[in-house]
Amino acid sequence: MLDWFRELSRAERKGFYGAFLGHAVDVFDFMIYSFLISTLLAQWGMSKSMAGAIVTWTLVSSLIGAIGAGLLADRFGRVRVLRWTILVFAVSCFLCGISTSPEQLMMFRMLQGLGFGGESSLCMVLVTELIRNPAHRGKYSGFTASSYSFGWGGAAIAYAITFNLFEPEVAWRVCFFLGILPALVVVYLRRNLQEPEVFLKSRAERGNVSAAADLARVFRGPLLRKTVLCSLLSGGMLGAYYAIATWLPTFLKTERGLSVFGTSSYLAVTILGSLVGSVAGAYATDRWGRRLTYMAFAAGAFVMAMIYMVIPVSNTSMLFLGFPLGVLMQGVFSGIGATISESYPSSIRATGYGVSYNLGRVIGSFFPLAVGWLNSGRTTLALAIAMVAGVGYALVMVSAAMLPETSGIDLGQAGGGDDGEAKQQAAAEPVTVAPTAGRPA
Repeated sequence: MLDWFRELSRAERKGFYGAFLGHAVDVFDFMIYSFLISTLLAQWGMSKSMAGAIVTWTLVSSLIGAIGAGLLADRFGRVRVLRWTILVFAVSCFLCGISTSPEQLMMFRMLQGLGFGGESSLCMVLVTELIRNPAHRGKYSGFTASSYSFGWGGAAIAYAITFNLFEPEVAWRVCFFLGILPALVVVYLRRNLQEPEVFLKSRAERGNVSAAADLARVFRGPLLRKTVLCSLLSGGMLGAYYAIATWLPTFLKTERGLSVFGTSSYLAVTILGSLVGSVAGAYATDRWGRRLTYMAFAAGAFVMAMIYMVIPVSNTSMLFLGFPLGVLMQGVFSGIGATISESYPSSIRATGYGVSYNLGRVIGSFFPLAVGWLNSGRTTLALAIAMVAGVGYALVMVSAAMLPETSGIDLGQAGGGDDGEAKQQAAAEPVTVAPTAGRPA
């Protein structure tokens, strides 16, 4: 099963390790907040709507960060920009630990969103461009996506340990402070990483195209439909994931009456399932194709969310049901990095990925807010989570059915030949538009 990994070159492996750990840190810094919501509700007396709004605005700011990082990465290189994005969101996570009010925490989380919006997008672009064999691209990006489970698991472990060592009013701050430590390891791993050949070739041919023109191409011609569908696809899977993962610790603690240790134990089972789901989805996306994998896992995740949240079962049964829930809700993500990367030409791949995936993040950001709104005197938290997650998974199935199958495509020919339009536009533009476009990485 791992023969494909043994075939990777040294550069491909270095890219994988750097992207894997970078993604894990990204998820740790984002998900740690979900474990702290119940504590902050008690500490600050803030409403559940405010708690959900902090998540929403963090994700909205990630769109701005992703577009900016994508435009820079398409001009100056993926590796160079990645070195800065991880520092931004790690330092911002540390600043969250010194917050003194919900409003201040929201401001620092929005700053964090600027960093991880670029980090998560560029990680997937980098690994999909580094892989030489397109038959393994789904597995390569899928295994990179499995780092979500490690980041989520790291957040659960940090939560359990810190809340057993410190009082709650100190422990939640320590959880945020921890975000900066693994980021230093990522910076070290990426110190000698080289740019992908497909990007270097594309940059040499792109000419002096302005940043505004690059961004406009994502919303024009044949790419517009792909941008809309990729945004809806990622928005559905992210929205469902955020609805479940953001509120699951609060659900287990407040409605199921579990302790900090009990909550962490139940989440550990779900997180273990999510790791298995990432691996299963990685192989499925190359074997079954991208579209069928999305639809199969989304349908299964919807059913499991309803069983887990709505059907009356004992706490013991819930412990075991958490495993298949994790498998299905994470497995649906495995092909997203490959699908979006395969939908755009090399010259604007980072920009297109940043726009599509993070527009999806903005769409998904309203899902945890919707859960908090529904649970504010309208329905139970369990039913609110199930309903909102169900909408997300339905959106995945519809958008996946409308997208073209991109499995096995040559990245140099991806995007429907739209790079030809860019070259014509570059010839018509004055050289002074982007004098640094040809600067080496």
